[in-house]
Amino acid sequence: MDQFIVNIIHRPEMVPEYAEKVTGQGKTEDIGRKALLTESLDIFKTQQECAHKNGLKTTIEMTYASLFNEEAVALAKEHHETYGDEIGLTLLGLPCKEFREKYKTKDFCIWMFSMEDKKSIVNDVFEKFHDTFGFYPESTGSYYMDADLINYIKEKYPSVKCAVATCWEEGPKAYHTCNNSWYTFMDGGPWAPWIPSKTNTHAPAANKEEDSGIVAIPHLSRDLIACYDGNGSNFGTHPQNVLRGMIYDSKTWEYPYLYNLIDQYRYLAKFNNGYAYNMMFVGPGWMNKMGRWEAPYELLLKSYEDGCAYYGQLKKEGKCIDMTMAEFADYYREKKSYTEPECALWRDILYGSKKQLFWYCDPFLRACVNMDQGGAIVDLRPYVAKLDWKVGIGTDHIQDASYPFLIQEKYRAGYFTHYAGEGTIRSAKLTYKGEEVDLCLCPTHAHFSQEENTRILTLDPVEIVFADLTVKLQTRLLFEEGSANIRIERKILEMSKPDAKVELNEYIVACYGTTEYTEDMSAVTLSAVKGTNTVTLAYEYKCREEYMDGADCVSAVIPPIETKVSMSCDRADATGYMKEGYAFSPMFTLGYKTEIRDKEVFSTWLSLEKAN
Repeated sequence: MDQFIVNIIHRPEMVPEYAEKVTGQGKTEDIGRKALLTESLDIFKTQQECAHKNGLKTTIEMTYASLFNEEAVALAKEHHETYGDEIGLTLLGLPCKEFREKYKTKDFCIWMFSMEDKKSIVNDVFEKFHDTFGFYPESTGSYYMDADLINYIKEKYPSVKCAVATCWEEGPKAYHTCNNSWYTFMDGGPWAPWIPSKTNTHAPAANKEEDSGIVAIPHLSRDLIACYDGNGSNFGTHPQNVLRGMIYDSKTWEYPYLYNLIDQYRYLAKFNNGYAYNMMFVGPGWMNKMGRWEAPYELLLKSYEDGCAYYGQLKKEGKCIDMTMAEFADYYREKKSYTEPECALWRDILYGSKKQLFWYCDPFLRACVNMDQGGAIVDLRPYVAKLDWKVGIGTDHIQDASYPFLIQEKYRAGYFTHYAGEGTIRSAKLTYKGEEVDLCLCPTHAHFSQEENTRILTLDPVEIVFADLTVKLQTRLLFEEGSANIRIERKILEMSKPDAKVELNEYIVACYGTTEYTEDMSAVTLSAVKGTNTVTLAYEYKCREEYMDGADCVSAVIPPIETKVSMSCDRADATGYMKEGYAFSPMFTLGYKTEIRDKEVFSTWLSLEKAN
């Protein structure tokens, strides 16, 4: 029987984000303002009541500020005893008079502090928690937690077994929709729970040696299409996300999208051996008495009551299991192995289109396949490199915690480019008598299956119509667990001229980066290998191309992200090639060309390795 797990997480955030500006409108800033503290605690009580009256237990993530509030502490203790709620400790909600007096800063994102300050803050917060409750927490979290921070917490406070550790696709898209003011870049991580590696939080651990010792959960469960295409803060199972996205009927105050989104997460059990996960992580600032996101308090309250009621009804029907964060960490470690991937064949539930994306994540790579573009890979992150990407003041990445991409259609154009050059994509082209068609122009749909340790995405056949030839082609993408590669099969099912030959060009256009802005590509080296013969191109923006008949593989080494990406194929007569980009199109291309006939299959492998 499928199991759908939900974490309901609340935090008594005494100084909620944004709320001081609203509560104290027209007054000098005062984060100790009594009206602010009273309202915040009242909203926390309301949120707890919404969960409890629907039979749901919560995880109470105490903030640093709340540890100084006797009523908040008493409430946590009472709800732990009465309802079985877990008392955890979040590293959100740091700002309070005590914190600012000691650290002399308005910074509040724990991962952005210097390592010295991270350790000091962790010690202060955890010891204050222990002084207050008499034990150390089993769960913690933030919007993002870098690997060094997690490693320190686990070493110093080994009771911690679960943490909110990243906010899915919270990068340039979120930054732009916050008026270029939300300096939290953390694209490229998992969208569902995972065990972070000791080296990089985004990259799941491949084995016990890499295991950081905690189970990580995402900060909110997001719509895996709408969030990828746009600002994720509008598309999550946090009810007020849906209100911020204006995805409700303004007359009836109904929001079927919220329930569809929860159900879509339930459906993911079909692709993950009967297991699915969802979470709701809410601070008081979202239910401000003066309203938020053009919605009055009454609608904010109704949406949260309705969201909890839906989970409560699912629980009554035996379709949902509510767990605390610590309980979930134990469940996850029993349920999942290190190399078992997370899969999501996601359909559009917001705009009514037939669009599908397939997301795949394991310790070696994260990939996104877009069926609207013929099954092209439109996002690829090389987790196999396990990048030691230091974050915070005093490092090379003060704000940018994102895991770099090789392919990212939103930041590097994808197939549809504006003027010249190429965008990053993994696709194929068919050519016949001078006519060329890219499969990116052939929308299709996919079906998921699993054979032993291989996850298979089988696409509906597409018809390619040339001037005097019609070709029906089917694609399969195969993800073999633990292999760090993706196999792509193209099969010709039918040709209007059975004796015709069509050129098939399998290619990947790639680069590296974390934002829209290009990085220096001059460290990249391209290679083609056949036996003992190797041809290389050191990237110099000269637009050069090299071809090798019967190449064993074609590859690129990208030292800044310690990654080698390569392609190989199953035909000795195929021609491997590599292309260097130029300044206006700073990409590189790897590929194979071969002739293919009716009923034939051509397979290629896209492989990733760590390059030291």
